[in-house]
Amino acid sequence: MTLKGAIYLLVWVTGAPGRCAVHSLHIRPELPHVPLKRPTILPSGPSLSVPHPLTDLHSHSSMTQRADLLELDCQLTRDGVVVVSHDKNLSRQSGVNRDIGSLDFEELPLLKEELEVYFSPGHFTHGSDRHMVRLEDVFRRFPRTPISVEIKEENEELIYKTADLVRNFDRNEITIWASGKSSIMKKCKAANPEMPTSLTLSRGLWVLLLYYLGLLPFISIPEKFLICFLPTIINRTYFPFPCSGLNQLAAVVSKWLIMRKSLIQHLEQRGVQVIFWCLNEESDFKAAFDLGATGIITDYPTALRRYLDNHGPPAPSY
Repeated sequence: MTLKGAIYLLVWVTGAPGRCAVHSLHIRPELPHVPLKRPTILPSGPSLSVPHPLTDLHSHSSMTQRADLLELDCQLTRDGVVVVSHDKNLSRQSGVNRDIGSLDFEELPLLKEELEVYFSPGHFTHGSDRHMVRLEDVFRRFPRTPISVEIKEENEELIYKTADLVRNFDRNEITIWASGKSSIMKKCKAANPEMPTSLTLSRGLWVLLLYYLGLLPFISIPEKFLICFLPTIINRTYFPFPCSGLNQLAAVVSKWLIMRKSLIQHLEQRGVQVIFWCLNEESDFKAAFDLGATGIITDYPTALRRYLDNHGPPAPSY
């Protein structure tokens, strides 16, 4: 069965510096999605406008918007435990300047009580349960919920332990490999080729080049997801470069290259789900859906739910 009209909840443990941990993704209905088994709708709870990294998984408060997918970044402890964390180093998350890989799981410090939301400067996440979570605990807590697992380090032990956990919990079809680097993705696919994959940075650029050369219809695209920033947020809430001039240039160039409705339509018609991050304002929701995006990642799923309730589900782009 395919996922249709779902809201995905993505858990990025504090993402880029200060990034909020929990994100929501709305999937537009009637799209030919990657064939994932329909998950159980997650339980409801209080509002999750400013959740704390992953801790709301325990209180159900991160499930208020009928979320159907979790997105996780993983690291490996010294004693070989796969944990959910965006950062390799603990200083920003906990104030302890140690790498996760230099400590055993039981030695990991508590997360900070308060972290700033990267895409909403001046807003902070809070939570009561500040313990770092094991990937196996997430799999056990949400056995039939699709999960995207991002691997950022070329750590073969991490990759193979993650792949083994996916197999052990019988979730090959509903767990997605994600990585920005093609060299890492190659190892991920070797470790578990049954899991669907997302486009890496170089593969995404290759798809763009083929699109502008007019060759994309003739080239195979094995990946099932393209997860990309929406260019309109650059120099507003997303600052990839320290120089303002470079950010302005990046905003103009990326908008011209990426925000092409025909490109999004082509990818979706070929079964590639196009997901834009990290959108926190209604103008960006509208821009993404007007392009025909499959999904939206946001720090504020309540705001996205309100937008969808007020405007209705986006119409298919083809």
